[in-house]
Amino acid sequence: MHPAPSIIAFTTLSGLGFGLMAWLGLGQIHGQGLVALAFSALALFLAGGGLLASLAHLGQPRRFLKAFSQWRSSWLSREAVLALATMAMFTLYAALWIAGLTLAPLGWLVTGLALATIFCTAMIYAQMRSVPRWRSPTTPTIFLLAALAGGALLSDAIPAAQILLAALLLVQALDWHLGARRLARSGTTLATATGLGALGRLRLFEPPHTGGNYLLLEMVHVVGRNHARKLRAMGLVLAALAPLVFSLVLPVGHLVGGIVLLSHLAGMLILRWLFFAEAEHVVGLYYGKR
Repeated sequence: MHPAPSIIAFTTLSGLGFGLMAWLGLGQIHGQGLVALAFSALALFLAGGGLLASLAHLGQPRRFLKAFSQWRSSWLSREAVLALATMAMFTLYAALWIAGLTLAPLGWLVTGLALATIFCTAMIYAQMRSVPRWRSPTTPTIFLLAALAGGALLSDAIPAAQILLAALLLVQALDWHLGARRLARSGTTLATATGLGALGRLRLFEPPHTGGNYLLLEMVHVVGRNHARKLRAMGLVLAALAPLVFSLVLPVGHLVGGIVLLSHLAGMLILRWLFFAEAEHVVGLYYGKR
């Protein structure tokens, strides 16, 4: 799949924002007034910024309201509805929190909505039969772990962040190990893509056409194996391993915390780029590409 910058920004930033909302809803940050205002504004900025970035990927951004209309069958519509509901409930929770009133049941509702939103974002990709690498329980697991780990780092829930970062490291590695085999195990081949399997073993004599088209632009992206390995290592180190080691070895103050957050964010951007770039859409078989 083509790793569009707008979608990478959307999945990374909104995940951080809703992950932070989940921790704030549980009362992780103590304090009122300016402290509550700062953390609430940060959560809304990250979540809202991510959602705005996603508009850049729409063919007709002015028609974004249509994204809310298919919530009965579309994970994208469910995500859009839940995202607005989460932000609305969190805004109410934040306003009361800033004023000095903390309602635990409302906070739990915010946490539940935030987690549901992250899950729906992941299911947009996990339910796609056309991308076997994504169609796995590890996809929503990775999205939830990354969002909660980032939110824990932002809200200073360091012990929880350490556990979540370690889990993210393991699940991401497992997903890469298993994901490489999913296209082959899906049963989709050049023969099934063209419908010519009855003729015998097939190979492409030449591409279907010489010019580019929408399918090649959006659905087909080939990453060199050595390049992917380097990016995988860099992404895991920056997103999970380095923050985990720093938080275990060094006292987490403002300086170390800032370095850990920047490292995690940089690593997640790399991992999300790989998430899209390495995903083999079955339409690529028609063009002789994987």
